[in-house]
Amino acid sequence: MLVDSHCHLDFPDFAEDLDGIVTRAAAAGVGRLVTISTRVRRLPELLAIAERFDNVYCSVGTHPHNADEEDGIAAEELIALTSHPKVVALGEAGLDNFYDHGSKDAQERGFHAHIAAARATGLPLVIHTREADEQCGRILEQEMAQGRFQAVLHCYTGGRELAMKAIDLGLHISFTGIVTFKKSDALRALAAEVPADRIMVETDAPYLAPGKFRGKRNEPAYVVETAKVLAEARGVSFEEFSRQTTETFFKLFSKVPRPEVLA
Repeated sequence: MLVDSHCHLDFPDFAEDLDGIVTRAAAAGVGRLVTISTRVRRLPELLAIAERFDNVYCSVGTHPHNADEEDGIAAEELIALTSHPKVVALGEAGLDNFYDHGSKDAQERGFHAHIAAARATGLPLVIHTREADEQCGRILEQEMAQGRFQAVLHCYTGGRELAMKAIDLGLHISFTGIVTFKKSDALRALAAEVPADRIMVETDAPYLAPGKFRGKRNEPAYVVETAKVLAEARGVSFEEFSRQTTETFFKLFSKVPRPEVLA
């Protein structure tokens, strides 16, 4: 069994095919899906999807691209919204210096608020960080000194220094279909270094389809292809990699019910 720990089932790309998406994922052995929030104010839309499917869960949070739009949402509001049984994580929140969306100050305020909510609830924070390694690492160190929290750096494409700093802080690293691209040798080498109990796999669907499907709309079933490449890079069998990453997922996303048997 595999898990897609990060997809966006509420995006318009999936509107006409949601039942098929979830059915194909299950047929491919992907037993749990987490649809990740990009706007707190759209949580009802995510909950409608999560409540529709037994194996789908969601997060609540503000993507850094939307930081100005949702600037000022306090940790207390985030904490209150996690009371729903299907809300199993905070985020995605963080820092993005690649696109000119969301002012840096608003992004950083939102990042701190989400970390505070993660610390208070014990739920994992899904971190988006792009071209912000130094700033992200600084904030993570400062915040961890104020009290531990759980988090995963999702869709990781940053440098080795930030990855190792996150691991030293007790955090997790997750990889997408980018790791399957021909020019991703350095990223695969980094993925091979990540401890077995800190690595996860995701799609970030509908974006970043793995190499076999590149150019097409991504979907949770395709997480299998990314897992195959990561297993090869790490020198383990696909079955062992699936077992390791799924076990790590359930430890981190502890609010998601485990199946009786992890296939």
